[in-house]
Amino acid sequence: MAKKTEARRADLRNKLIDIAETWIAEDGMDRIKARPLAAEAGCAIGAIYNVFGDLNDLVMEVNSRTFAKLGRDVGEKGNDPNLPPVEALTRLALAYLTFARENPKAWRTLFDLRLSDDMNVPEWYLDELKQLFSYIATPVARLYPDLPPKEVELMARGLFSAVHGIVTLGLENRISGVPPENLEMMIKLVLKRLS
Repeated sequence: MAKKTEARRADLRNKLIDIAETWIAEDGMDRIKARPLAAEAGCAIGAIYNVFGDLNDLVMEVNSRTFAKLGRDVGEKGNDPNLPPVEALTRLALAYLTFARENPKAWRTLFDLRLSDDMNVPEWYLDELKQLFSYIATPVARLYPDLPPKEVELMARGLFSAVHGIVTLGLENRISGVPPENLEMMIKLVLKRLS
């Protein structure tokens, strides 16, 4: 009996994640509300909270899938040790831009989720970020072979922040941003100057 209960919980958990993933991709995180989610899943509202602590936990699970997709896309485009380092960084950055353009709501949700001060970011979430940063750190280390590992890590995070800022401001058409049609050129110019 316990195995059947656990199997039902697992099935409901996966169903809720699938529904939330679809909704976030279509409309963003604001669409995730307990009542419509329960109706779509065919369960009681309380059942949601039997498998997730709260709706943020559910969104974190969707974000895990999104990070995995982002990592695959970015890794496939720029994770080539035969590329010159600046070319590798440029391909990584352009793959990031492409992912954000093609998955705008899911991409925004990666950064829009607010955690309370007493919540710890799950290890798996941090691991996904570390993987993304490692793609950047590899060409940075080749570009600057004399940098200590800590500085390579900081440089990788700084480059990510710079590219993320360009992408965010450009895609959201902020007044201080760059026109969307110039995003690729701006990224290329910024990264070209590294060498």
